[in-house]
Amino acid sequence: MAKIGFIGLGNMGAPMAANLLKAGHQVTGYDVNAAAVTALAVAGGTAAASAAEAASGAEIIITMLPAGEHVREVWLNQGGLIEAAQTSGPQPLLIDCSTIDVASARTVETAARGAGLEMLDAPVSGGTVGAASGTLTFMVGGSEAAFARGTPILQAMGKNIFHAGAAGAGQAAKICNNMMLAINMIGVSEGFLLAKSLGLDWDKLHQITTTATAQSWALSNYCPAPGPVPAAPSNRDYAPGFMAALMLKDIKLSQAAAEAGGVPTPLAAHALEFYQAAVDAGDGAKDFSVVFRLLSQRKRAAT
Repeated sequence: MAKIGFIGLGNMGAPMAANLLKAGHQVTGYDVNAAAVTALAVAGGTAAASAAEAASGAEIIITMLPAGEHVREVWLNQGGLIEAAQTSGPQPLLIDCSTIDVASARTVETAARGAGLEMLDAPVSGGTVGAASGTLTFMVGGSEAAFARGTPILQAMGKNIFHAGAAGAGQAAKICNNMMLAINMIGVSEGFLLAKSLGLDWDKLHQITTTATAQSWALSNYCPAPGPVPAAPSNRDYAPGFMAALMLKDIKLSQAAAEAGGVPTPLAAHALEFYQAAVDAGDGAKDFSVVFRLLSQRKRAAT
């Protein structure tokens, strides 16, 4: 079993670290939230007072942080994880599971490689439910050798592990995935609102469309209309799940990448407006499927 340093014990990182413990790994964790570090210790992990301390002596160092600036800061600057990793003993494998811009992922990986270390960018899909159940999908960028080394660790936290390509490819796959998901969720929301206006029962519509060409994950597993999928956030007042504010962040990443590459993404640009409106309305901490409620309120306002 591996000795793992885990930095970032938030809504996603905490259950991921817990699954590593369940798999028999030794986990030393750090987070700016002291209560999260205490919770890890209660679960059987070891508390660290800093990111560098969490990394000390680790064979694997994992980060799960909010955004690119946090990743760059922790690995390159104040946190100094790359520097700490060089003195950690036998060369540890570095894994960043945050969802960030491709440029930041490649910048950090280049710095790690320059220090003689292997690094993977390994963002996830599956939300807090997948993190807790250990069924996350990992989209991984990095060398074949690093991927082979990291796969057993990722398998303790996820069900589907994909090698997307070289450094930054994991982030590229995640950005594309979430852009498509954001658009799809709005489409499903519009379909259910139209169905209601036409007098269709939502359960019946769900039963029909999940076996027809409209079928999708957002429809089948995460229906934004309350009722058809009991476990969906829509039946828990849109408790996340995956917060609308994080989806907004990811769509912004996709739009920045699209602009840089000259790629037309008009539906994603429109989706960005919806999620920005949801966040501006105070629903940033709600699940991203809360756009259904936003749309339904707009309908009422128009009638």
